[in-house]
Amino acid sequence: MRVQTSGASQQTANQDNLRYSGVRASHTMAQTDAGRMEEFRSKINRVGTQKGIPPALIAAIISRESRAGNAIKNTGGWGDHGNGWGLMQVDVNPNGGGHTAQGAWDSEEHLRQATGILVHFIGRISTKFPNWSPEQKLKGGIAAYNMGDGNVHSYENVDDHTTGRDYSNDVVARAQWYRNHGGF
Repeated sequence: MRVQTSGASQQTANQDNLRYSGVRASHTMAQTDAGRMEEFRSKINRVGTQKGIPPALIAAIISRESRAGNAIKNTGGWGDHGNGWGLMQVDVNPNGGGHTAQGAWDSEEHLRQATGILVHFIGRISTKFPNWSPEQKLKGGIAAYNMGDGNVHSYENVDDHTTGRDYSNDVVARAQWYRNHGGF
């Protein structure tokens, strides 16, 4: 909740035909996905507890990556031209994340795998930038979840190489909405 965020870029906001960007756009998109997110609430809460990650953050990544399953429900769980799997879009591309998909696209097993990958990246960023605050390390780990820790070079430009150049800022803003309004 203490992570500073600028929210969604206009490019990301355009997915929902929003004529505004920033935190307001991220909140609007999170709210749009809130009804669908209910189906996954118990799984998200269990995995968050198991992995030590706030459930609101898991919900925010699900919102950003698959629009709470809406973007992948007709593809058998595949997104990103066959490179992403499941609600949290685990990167299965051998030239990208190279992960092996685990569980059904909407399963608790998938959420454990994806959240474990997030935890891994938060750790990598914490080691790479030991002087960053815990909030900065979290935001850097979220950016790394999208594009790898090798592409995080500074906190000021944490999203320079992320999808829409706003990934961590958008996810943080959505997580704040889910924490405040979504009951996570």
